[in-house]
Amino acid sequence: MASKPESRLALHVPVLGWRLKAIIPVAAVLLAGVGVFVWVTLSLEGTTQEPARHVVIWVAAAGGVAICSVVLVVLALLIERPLTELQQKIARLEDGDLTVRVNFAGRQDEIGELGRHFNEMVRQLASNREEIERLHRTQMSRAEHLATLGELAAGLAHEIRNPLAGIAGVIEIIGRDLPETSPSRDVLKDVQQEVLHIKQILSELLDYARPRRSDIRAADLNATVEHAIALARQQALSRPIEIRFAPADNLPPVEHDAAQMQQVLLNLLLNALQAIAGAGSIRVAVERRDAHAVITVADSGRGIAPENLANIFRPFFTTKGQGTGLGLSLAQRIVEDHGGWIEVESQPGAGTKFAVRLPLQRPATVVK
Repeated sequence: MASKPESRLALHVPVLGWRLKAIIPVAAVLLAGVGVFVWVTLSLEGTTQEPARHVVIWVAAAGGVAICSVVLVVLALLIERPLTELQQKIARLEDGDLTVRVNFAGRQDEIGELGRHFNEMVRQLASNREEIERLHRTQMSRAEHLATLGELAAGLAHEIRNPLAGIAGVIEIIGRDLPETSPSRDVLKDVQQEVLHIKQILSELLDYARPRRSDIRAADLNATVEHAIALARQQALSRPIEIRFAPADNLPPVEHDAAQMQQVLLNLLLNALQAIAGAGSIRVAVERRDAHAVITVADSGRGIAPENLANIFRPFFTTKGQGTGLGLSLAQRIVEDHGGWIEVESQPGAGTKFAVRLPLQRPATVVK
């Protein structure tokens, strides 16, 4: 594994700290003042003249003033000036100007190190903003492309539906006219099944291309889930599969579209039924986690291969011969429109677990 390259900032090693830089001038003035004071004191030693004592006092006072002046100048040059500049550059940065740079970054001390880190941070922010803008342009272009394809798909679906209805009607008439013993009846049943399959594909395609507006309202999520389970149990009556439900206790009303969430859960449940070859079980549970309600659908089926797990929410991706590949994609979009998301865990031979997370109260930014 390649080692991570060291940052360029690590090459700038402070030679002299700002504290030492501040102490050296003050110490020099202090030593000079002490020297002058000692020299004056020795020069006037033994004299009792009053003016001589005044000279000593004035020399000491002048030394104190000089030391204070040097301290103020040093602090102004070493600390106050770069801090003032940093505040001004941060204010420009808050206004969105990512071209700002501090001028004291060349200093070989801690203040200079701070300046270099600031300049590097601004450079990275500018680079990240360019990348975000590029991704935004790409996503917008992709969204426009998908919208165009959606309109085209919806138009084609409508155009196909009309002749398909005519075909279905003709097949039904032919089936009524055939004798009971005719072997063609079995063929007609297969044709009718394929027509129904095409209708299902068109319906899902229309739902994906032109989703209806959500009817979001606070309602009992346990009841919504239980209704979807009741529909799924009808599909499993002739199979040795047990569907268990564990509702959440004391769950407050959750803002959701009951019909759409039933569609999402029914899709997950039907996928779970199809993943179980023989006997098995499906466990559905609702629980509250902080500000979210979580619906889990766990089955004991064959699981999903790792290479397919990352693609199951892609439109038209399917591992089933009779699938359209739109069910999970549509389910994900419905959940995201509710302000939530879907998580999935799966291992081949160990089953699959889907978790649908919904906020108890939909964020204002998601409301359309």
